[in-house]
Amino acid sequence: MSSLRVVLVCHGATRATRSAGFPLDEPLLPTAITGAGPGFGHVDSALRGPTLRCLQTAEALGLDAEPDERLRDLDHGDWSGRALDEVAAADPAGMARWLTDPESAPHGGESLAELARRVGGWLDDRSPGAARTVAVTHPAVVRAAIGHALGAGPAAFWRVDVAPLSRTTLRGGPGRWTLRWIVRGTG
Repeated sequence: MSSLRVVLVCHGATRATRSAGFPLDEPLLPTAITGAGPGFGHVDSALRGPTLRCLQTAEALGLDAEPDERLRDLDHGDWSGRALDEVAAADPAGMARWLTDPESAPHGGESLAELARRVGGWLDDRSPGAARTVAVTHPAVVRAAIGHALGAGPAAFWRVDVAPLSRTTLRGGPGRWTLRWIVRGTG
């Protein structure tokens, strides 16, 4: 079986990424794509999360990327649109649970464990016909994919930093992914 390559590109900077907030479907900052780096070479499949920030990033990088619902951001439920500090002050117990228990979803949205299952399923569903995939997505999705590739699952989620416009390359296939490299973005 031939090896697949998946390049996960984190979307460009937004107001929420710059202010440590839980995002809504917000646009990129005006300077978000400055210094985006070189192209991708041959691409068999270009995909993106369904949000505006993923669409804008893909377009700025010259990718005609199809939206894929499994590349959507983590659903932060009631915390969406709020600052991290604001949520921590209003719900310290909920924040503590969210940071320590991957199955917890005190915000009423998606747990980190649910995110990990969704992203791991997406990664393992990559088709051999699309040997070289580029996907523009969210920091949470990239973290979950790295955890899946390393066999660490959602417990590794908080151990990975993902900067805007960073590129994470995974190689392999279902059940045998490896982290090839991470190219730092602009964040």
